[in-house]
Amino acid sequence: GAGSERFRCVSTYTPVMLLSAGEAKNLGPSSGPNRLRDLCTFCTISLDQEEVYRTKVYEKSVSPFYGEDFYFEIPRPFQCLSFYVYAKSMFQIRDLPVGKVAIRKEDLYKYCGKENWFQLQPVDPHSEVQGKVHLEMKLNELITENGSICQQLVVQIIACQGLPLISGQNCDPYATVTLVGPARSDQKKTKVKKKTSDPQFEETFHFEVTRSSSYKGRSHFHVEEEDIEKLEIKVELWNNGNLAQDVFLGETRVSVKILRNDHIHRAWYLLQPKGNGTKSKPDDLGSLRLKVTYTEDNVLPSACYTALRNLMLKSPDVKPISASAAHVLGDICRESVGYEALLPVVRLLLHHNRLLLFLTSVAALELENTQEANTIFRGNSLATRCIDDMMKIVGRSYLTVTLKPVLNEIFESNKTCEIDPVKLKEGDNVEVNKENLQGYVQKVFTSITQSSSSCPPLMCDVFRSLRQLASKHFPADPHVQYSAVSSFIFLRFFAVAVLSPHTFQLRSHHPDPEISRTLTLISKTIQSLGSWGSLSKNKLSSFKETYMYDFFKLFQEDECIEKVKMFLDEISSNVSKESSGVEDSFVLKEGEVHKRAQGRKRIGKKNFKKRWLRVTNQELSYHKQKGKEALCVIPVKNILSVEKLEESAFNRKNMFQVIQSEKPLYVQAGNCVETNSWIEVLSQVSRCNPGRLSTFHPSAYVGGSWLCCKEPNESTPGCKPLLVYLSVSTDACAGMSVYLGQQEECSAFTIQDPKETFRTIKELGEVLDDLQAHHDSKGALTDEPGTM
Repeated sequence: GAGSERFRCVSTYTPVMLLSAGEAKNLGPSSGPNRLRDLCTFCTISLDQEEVYRTKVYEKSVSPFYGEDFYFEIPRPFQCLSFYVYAKSMFQIRDLPVGKVAIRKEDLYKYCGKENWFQLQPVDPHSEVQGKVHLEMKLNELITENGSICQQLVVQIIACQGLPLISGQNCDPYATVTLVGPARSDQKKTKVKKKTSDPQFEETFHFEVTRSSSYKGRSHFHVEEEDIEKLEIKVELWNNGNLAQDVFLGETRVSVKILRNDHIHRAWYLLQPKGNGTKSKPDDLGSLRLKVTYTEDNVLPSACYTALRNLMLKSPDVKPISASAAHVLGDICRESVGYEALLPVVRLLLHHNRLLLFLTSVAALELENTQEANTIFRGNSLATRCIDDMMKIVGRSYLTVTLKPVLNEIFESNKTCEIDPVKLKEGDNVEVNKENLQGYVQKVFTSITQSSSSCPPLMCDVFRSLRQLASKHFPADPHVQYSAVSSFIFLRFFAVAVLSPHTFQLRSHHPDPEISRTLTLISKTIQSLGSWGSLSKNKLSSFKETYMYDFFKLFQEDECIEKVKMFLDEISSNVSKESSGVEDSFVLKEGEVHKRAQGRKRIGKKNFKKRWLRVTNQELSYHKQKGKEALCVIPVKNILSVEKLEESAFNRKNMFQVIQSEKPLYVQAGNCVETNSWIEVLSQVSRCNPGRLSTFHPSAYVGGSWLCCKEPNESTPGCKPLLVYLSVSTDACAGMSVYLGQQEECSAFTIQDPKETFRTIKELGEVLDDLQAHHDSKGALTDEPGTM
């Protein structure tokens, strides 16, 4: 990326979640006349009470197969990960909750990386709680008017954090404080705080505590045992419904006996369901199969990673390349985590424009160990994995413009394409299916072979290097220059994206089984068609399945070979691509948001309206509805920065701002994950814009001043340094340090120069020792202050 780098200067953590919603079985109450046989179902995923993803709706079945994966970074602290199964109702306004699975954050490790069946629990409004409350309790000794001595319990409700949204908006919370005993229930209430999920109450309540008759005055009293066991403080949080019914937000109970040893007790408490969630055994609601992988990396201040970053950035210049820090890292981690550790390396080198030289060097090293031309770049090696990662990073837009239109057509038309006689259903016509499949393949193939002008420059540069290296290593084979490129662009890029469009953000959901089968057949065909340009003609008919051999007879062999070779020539030519000056526009992200009206002074609900937000590689626009004419268009080149907006600006969560020369565009996304996704896409598409800001205002200009710095001049430069979104260098180095710490044995090294390799290993060891010392000095990070 271009522009100056500014990094976070505090320790943080990056939690990452990989979820697989597999399948459900036996949905619905066992006591009913049927188990949801007549209703379609879907599954949602929530962080606390905030929905972040949902599957598509599946046809009527008591045992639906969802089969969807979700991978996302978690941008905020959370307490509970929940999965809800809903039945889609045709006659009711709201969908019907079937049941839920809730896993507390501290229990995620028990299920990490393994598939488990979870029993669905009933969805009870009084059990849907999140957040925490900050309390202080103390005992005072008082002398009454008649001279007797009594105790007074003082309870201060200090604050709450992380209360849920109500109907998508911040709640209007208040707290009730009750002293509960065998024969008493004294309740007091705080004031209502408007439109906030993190209310500051700072209210104090006094309760007289009855002494036992055996009490005798003393200067330092101790609470009587029999009193302590019988009294507790109950704090309930409620949302003020005004004219509607108040909504329960959670409760916590603290026994007064906690003051037996401490006269003052101050702590945070997680809110619990009403009655602490105790219920009778529910009906059998079915079960849900899930696979959850949760990782959390502690990220130190960026300065701590300077040595590691510099060591990695030197890698492309090290001779031989096998002695470089990046190559050693891949060797160290290969046996424990495969080549997963290479992704941060690729991101780091890409960010600093050092990736091409490194990829060329590792590809050359792999070719030195390749004996036959027909096996070139076919294995899972350090070189192939690095190039795979590079294509996924820089080729996302290329896939979108090339494959998304034809994939959308395939999903929407959903023609039957099965050509395997064993898998044909009753009534299927194999000839019609062949015709359908041939039409789809031809459209995908044409779209790919005519896409060379859209291929990213870095991919073209890498392919040119691979082609030259392969021709030099196998000078007698005229086809190897093509197979070196096709093994990546067809086999590892386009064919994989066709097979799994959801993984590459080309579709929002996994395909159903029939479309998935169609995509499999298309992908296999594209792989074979892509290899035609690099194979001699006597190898063109070597297909494993008879039905695939028959299907390939439908394609004109010579014509396809010529198109493939021409495409491979164009994306790996020595001649730089000439731009027509007019770049095709393609959609990177779109969806429904709430946008604040620009230019208004009044703050309130009326200032926010539902709009359809759409970002392409050329412009950001918003529309009244999807498909309608744009109400406003902002060229991407005019975007100066994209940053989160403080909740206090408009008392709304999940807001971000698009900063331009005119007034900022304030947008509220549907949830915290969506907010991060919008910021990432907009930041990526505008990252090379000239004039990007170095500072910004984290809040809004309202009522004649900036809420963040109180400056009255609207044109005042920002009061906060601009942070590179999830700073590439810092987070990449943090990721590398995690992987480096996982493997102690270095048995699978590629060692060409022992002396140089040993020097690199020694440097890595020193860097790791230094990082470990920084981590030890920081101690364990935690989301929750105080005592829970």
